[in-house]
Amino acid sequence: MNVPAFDDDEAWRQWQAAWRIRGDTIYLNHGSFGPPPEPVRAARRMWQARLDDQPMDFFVRQFEPAWCAARDRLAALVGTRSENLVLVENSTVGMNLVARNFPLGKADQVVLTNHEYGAVARVWRRACLRAGAAPPVIARLPARMECEQEVVDAIFAGIGERVVLLVVSHITSPTATILPVAAICREAQARGIAVCIDGPHAPAQVPLNIDELGCDFYAASCHKWLSAPFGSGFLAVSEQQQQQRFEPDVLSWGRQPPRQPETWWDEFVWSGTRDPSSFLATPAAIDFFEHVGADRFRERTHALAGYARRRLVELTGREPPMADSPRWYGAMALVPLPPCDAKHVQRLLWQRRGIEVPVIEFEQNCYIRVSCHLYNTPRHVDLLVAAVGELL
Repeated sequence: MNVPAFDDDEAWRQWQAAWRIRGDTIYLNHGSFGPPPEPVRAARRMWQARLDDQPMDFFVRQFEPAWCAARDRLAALVGTRSENLVLVENSTVGMNLVARNFPLGKADQVVLTNHEYGAVARVWRRACLRAGAAPPVIARLPARMECEQEVVDAIFAGIGERVVLLVVSHITSPTATILPVAAICREAQARGIAVCIDGPHAPAQVPLNIDELGCDFYAASCHKWLSAPFGSGFLAVSEQQQQQRFEPDVLSWGRQPPRQPETWWDEFVWSGTRDPSSFLATPAAIDFFEHVGADRFRERTHALAGYARRRLVELTGREPPMADSPRWYGAMALVPLPPCDAKHVQRLLWQRRGIEVPVIEFEQNCYIRVSCHLYNTPRHVDLLVAAVGELL
């Protein structure tokens, strides 16, 4: 595929024009809250209009076939059977469902890494507390990540016989690092340990085939790199994990009466009257992504992230904690900053320059995490670097 140069703005303008980013904003935070492009917004409005114009017809005749069709498209994109996947609002909901349904005993242990998202750590601390088990064990990843086996070894170094579940990010939120989840799953399988992957940053940003990974659970959001509407995500559960015992947090009819739930996923279709337009507009996001082209999208966004990384490293003289390779980062670049008040720097970047970008504290160091999507340009990065230079 012929991919235009990353700094050829004219070649990318048709995709940039699909977003309606507010005029006072340079948005370099798609990794936190990814706005949908106009075709996806239009699809969501269409489904909302169908619901509002004739609710009875929508819920009784249109909703279930549309839900199943959206689930089928999403399952094909992420590489699993439709019967293994349910639609949920986001990865947090999916992770909570795993914590609620996983058979955790008092003597069991759960392992997380020190790069895990804070909310996920809270979910599993509560799950362990409710089960009467010890708090999760925290595996520390290498300070510098450039060898996959070293990462795998670091995770499993302190794992004992009581460990029954490993929770690990596909792409870490605080450090934007792509972890070698396939190798991690293989090692866990050899030890008889279940794996739950926290994957909100993975769909679209990296190639994904859940069945080939061999994980037991995979929770993700679609509003990030796939740019589906907010409130769209999924949970995949392997057949080995006794899907029949899985229950939703909100129990309703499951399927429209008089039909009775027959499979585990039936219980997740109908959970009461709500606006399901975000779920049903997800195929429009997949259409948009496929129209751009997966390789084209990933090459463009990684090139922008790489440009941001190089410019910021030149400015600060500080090396990121992962190798400069698409094996370790995709559309997000993480660069260390000199010691600073992270919240203050982030606030000033917005107040003075209209730049939305996370500045975080992790492991007692400050970092800036730059997310790049199709609406971004090298000029956005240049303006960020200039603004950071002024503040530092």
